[in-house]
Amino acid sequence: MKVPEYTVSEIARICHGKLYSHKNNDPVVHDLLIDSRRLIQSEHCLFIALVSGRNDGHRFIAELYEKGVRNFLVSSIQHPVSSIQDQASFILVPDTLAALQDLAAFHRRQFTFPVVGITGSNGKTIIKEWLFQLLSPDLKIIRSPKSYNSQIGVPLSVWKMTPEHNFAIFEAGISQPGEMEKLENVIHPSIGLFTNTGPAHDEHFNSRRQKVEEKLKLFKHSEILIYCADYELISECLQADRLYRNLKTFTWSRNNDADLKINSIEKVTNKTNISATFHSETISIDIPFIDDASIENAIHCLVTILILDPGCWMLDEISNFKFQSSSLEIQNRSQKNPASSIQYPGSSILDRFSSLTPIAMRLELKEAINHCSLINDSYNSDINSLSIALNFLNQQNQHLKKTIILSDILQTGREKDGLYREISELLLNHHIDRIIGIGRDLVKQTDKFPMDKAFFTSTDEFLHQFPVSSFQNETILLKGARLFEFEKISQVLQQKAHETVMEINLDALIHNLNHYRSLLKPGTKTMAMVKAFSYGSGSYEIASVLQFHRVDYLAVAYADEGVELRKAGIHLPIMVMSPEEESLDTLLKYNLEPEIYNFRILDLLLEAILQNQTSIQEEVRIHVKLDTGMHRLGFGPQELNPLINRLTLNPNLHIQSVFSHLAASEDPKEDDFTGKQIALFETMSNRILDHFGYSILRHILNSAGVWRFPEAQFDMVRLGIGLYGIGSDTVEQSKLRNVSTLKSVITQIKKVQAGDTIGYNRRGVALDDRIIALVPIGYADGLNRRLGNGAGKLYIQGKPAPIIGNVCMDLTMIDITEIQDAGYRIQDKNEGTDQKMAIIENRLGNKSNPESCILYPASCISEGTEVIIFGDDHPVMELAQAIGTIPYEVLTGISRRVKRIYYYE
Repeated sequence: MKVPEYTVSEIARICHGKLYSHKNNDPVVHDLLIDSRRLIQSEHCLFIALVSGRNDGHRFIAELYEKGVRNFLVSSIQHPVSSIQDQASFILVPDTLAALQDLAAFHRRQFTFPVVGITGSNGKTIIKEWLFQLLSPDLKIIRSPKSYNSQIGVPLSVWKMTPEHNFAIFEAGISQPGEMEKLENVIHPSIGLFTNTGPAHDEHFNSRRQKVEEKLKLFKHSEILIYCADYELISECLQADRLYRNLKTFTWSRNNDADLKINSIEKVTNKTNISATFHSETISIDIPFIDDASIENAIHCLVTILILDPGCWMLDEISNFKFQSSSLEIQNRSQKNPASSIQYPGSSILDRFSSLTPIAMRLELKEAINHCSLINDSYNSDINSLSIALNFLNQQNQHLKKTIILSDILQTGREKDGLYREISELLLNHHIDRIIGIGRDLVKQTDKFPMDKAFFTSTDEFLHQFPVSSFQNETILLKGARLFEFEKISQVLQQKAHETVMEINLDALIHNLNHYRSLLKPGTKTMAMVKAFSYGSGSYEIASVLQFHRVDYLAVAYADEGVELRKAGIHLPIMVMSPEEESLDTLLKYNLEPEIYNFRILDLLLEAILQNQTSIQEEVRIHVKLDTGMHRLGFGPQELNPLINRLTLNPNLHIQSVFSHLAASEDPKEDDFTGKQIALFETMSNRILDHFGYSILRHILNSAGVWRFPEAQFDMVRLGIGLYGIGSDTVEQSKLRNVSTLKSVITQIKKVQAGDTIGYNRRGVALDDRIIALVPIGYADGLNRRLGNGAGKLYIQGKPAPIIGNVCMDLTMIDITEIQDAGYRIQDKNEGTDQKMAIIENRLGNKSNPESCILYPASCISEGTEVIIFGDDHPVMELAQAIGTIPYEVLTGISRRVKRIYYYE
């Protein structure tokens, strides 16, 4: 595949930077790198040292130089950069992010084929992916990978444009004023698409109107803009700004005048028919979805097709479009690239809507059979998303062996030999041990993969012929196009568990980590608490993410937790907060660092050191706990002198940190007491530091303390419950994202007569006829029995369903009668077809126009319907308050028999 190719001197000129290069060399750059952890090939790579409030890329230049990188885009040249300045090329600019955007904008201007730019509150990624599904059989499309729509993601996406492409689709997202103009300069879309307006990021704008005005700046140089006229604020902002006076628009609407008028939306079973009028002609499409969001996204795709298809709309010219009477010709008239065109009949595209497939918005990590881990990214397969999935695979250290199950890469428009040669290099650079290829193309390319391999023409052939028992102690990446039905493989490989699961949003975890980092002074270290199964969230799965994102320390309660992390490839320092006598030898063997809180544990450790022959530590690092008022563990002020004497007499002990624990950092009423604790800690720790001639870390703040007492950060802070999305007050909570969602399904629905009782001890009583649902979660899973008999509620489709009767060990009964009365119909397996007929609701409120209606199917509530115990919209705090406890108890009480599913959005 052709790749971008610029010399370092060209990049310096484009970015208005000053070039410092050795030996008059002018190397060629193909790849841009912004994350030192994701280096694959050092040759032809330019590292861009981005600077943010949380990080500074300049810190990793020396490390990358050791790995072979020789080209750097920087905003300062200081030590250690200055020490390698004569051996590498440095481009010095005032702002590296602005330089990255300038470079991408210049690269964008080298291509004149059509570019679609998409923005809006929701639907950007799905519309982009569906347009790709609809158009890729005929066009060679470059698009944003995943949801790369930020100030950094957009220029990295545009950088991937090559002469092999003839159509582009990029999405743009913003979170504050001033950002969109920068993205517009990079994308410079010829066709604009504004999906909708919603509350996302409202808090960063003065008003919803200001946010819409900011988003519209993406289209200030576009030829045409697509949007739904039902979002009246978009129309108002367009009409009010002279900048858009010459901007052509194509609107659609359910109930207003528009270029495309939606006549009816009929939902039947699992598909929807959308009928619309355009230029007095009726257009109809079917989509295999019934939710409102998918319907809106599909209509946006339909309008885009109408713009491109002259069979539907004759428009003289839109920039680089040349329309003919029966086909669409898309031309690339770049000076650098030879003219090319592709033709296809527009009428066939409408038929493709019925084959649209769901877009996987997340990448999942699950436990798999035979002590394996399974990464499931099996809903799309292209080389950009493959690279992202491989990066995630390389973060996993719990297994030495790495296997990929890969399908044919479809609809690239590329020559097969070159495509699969590039994929082979990608796998080799990511140190993949084995490939299992599925598809007719891959079967013909076996010679390209110099590794352990097996190839099959179809998924069924693989399942029938390959011994799945051969997967042992390895990480497996499942990466395939939807057509290959890799969900069949996932069902075979994933560890079997009951239908209650805990989903862990790793993006949210990282967001929360970065939130707390943004509050820290430069140089302040972070210790992440992963004790108690990471507050119920997992073990090595969470630790691997935290290690990848460069926390400085981990902390566990007991040595066996630390051993599990070591065996899973975690190499960060680990503090053990409750070392026990029988575990000290193990602690030393696995290079774990004990908390020392009294003289007894100190004496036991010294004895273990003398007797232990397996320790890999030349000196044993310890963490000294001080009691400053909580009166739990720790040395008191009166014990400091004998403690210091004991430690100075044992030079084989190294004090890594001195710390204490705040008793009530989250409680404003106790701020005076917290202040006294901090002052006493400073006094006591200073006495210890004065007696040792080396640096000793100090830390006292927990998550709430970081938020409320920034003056007491000392050298390190400890992040616990805040990492997992629980704030100490409403303001802090608004800055955090929920990490854990506990969900299950309905396994049975019953009709209960008035006077009947439900559950053990007949505690649940039906005062009138009720409908109840059984959910396979009980107190053995961590659902507290105190939630029974109406104290707690679970949620179905956003509606509360109170728990009726006692919570059982493995089951809970909920009352869904009121949900039925709110407008849902309960499907019974014995109901006839006539009882499942759709109901008609005039969503538009237009009583005078019976054609302007939407048809809905009978209720979606049935056996198998999802039930939420807690999650994004129903926080764990509510559940805790219902039984008078704290979120810590709820989260840590979720049984390990509940399967955890880890995912990136």
